[in-house]
Amino acid sequence: MSELRSILVEQVDRLMADGGGVALLRTVEAGEWPAGLWAGLEEQGLNLALVPEEAGGVGLSWGDAAALWQVLGRHGAPAPIAETMLGAALLSAAGIEVPEGPIGLAQGPVPFGRHAARLVVPKGAAVTLHATGQVTPGENIGREPRDAVTPGDRIARGELPNALGPRAALLGLALIRAALIAGALERILALAVDWANTRKQFGRAIGKFQAVQQQLAAMAGEVAAVQVAVQAAARAVDARGLAEAGFEIGCAKVVAGEAATMGAATVHQVFAAIGITEDHELHHFTRRLWAWREEGGTERFWATEIGRDAMARGGANLWPDITARDAQGAD
Repeated sequence: MSELRSILVEQVDRLMADGGGVALLRTVEAGEWPAGLWAGLEEQGLNLALVPEEAGGVGLSWGDAAALWQVLGRHGAPAPIAETMLGAALLSAAGIEVPEGPIGLAQGPVPFGRHAARLVVPKGAAVTLHATGQVTPGENIGREPRDAVTPGDRIARGELPNALGPRAALLGLALIRAALIAGALERILALAVDWANTRKQFGRAIGKFQAVQQQLAAMAGEVAAVQVAVQAAARAVDARGLAEAGFEIGCAKVVAGEAATMGAATVHQVFAAIGITEDHELHHFTRRLWAWREEGGTERFWATEIGRDAMARGGANLWPDITARDAQGAD
């Protein structure tokens, strides 16, 4: 990790921790807008993190952004800053001035759509910016706001460059959700390890039992695999652009979705009944894991995409496609 990325990760981690922790997640799930946290995130410039410096942004790489999204995942992502980062990147790439405030990304139900200042509507290579119209409130299984938002008056329209391609919004959202999952898995693994080392049964900590150790070791392997997959996908985007990183992003989303299922089951087995009580923090993260694995394309969706592409390229290219991809994405 570069020095700049380490500094950014530390700053955002501290900001999220100081912003309210699990208590903030509870207020967000009750329908409140985290105004204080959002102000801090904007003050850090995260809303413009993926906008080039020459366009008034911060100019971070996708690798830097993915590292920050993992931090957000560790804290339950109580604000739509990741979606705003992606929406701003699409607008800037299409030559549209990025508006202030939270940006709603119309790629399915809009995260925190009721609070969006403007709405980005991607359609193929075209991107349009709209005022927000009628909002029908909704939520996912994580109790995060997922609203149906009707686009209002169109403010601007632009075309995405070839490097982003017509599926930029879907690919970007898939990478965001994979990174959030990676962070949330890291958080619940730490909670489970701490619990296993303190909870006693039959006179000793349950972490001393081989069965529990095996479960946590297997989960730790899954967490590491997701982190590696997300890092590889982000490097591919930096090297070749979103349009040419579909394989790596799809793989990351598949790995993340499978790990979310396994990880949530494992930690709830370790915690037993207390992990599902309303007062415990665990369920705030496992519910989000179950929601995020469905957003940005499920494991089945991306596995089908990867398989279709592999079949189109033919069996002779399968092994080189899997093994001969270097850090710059060259075959």
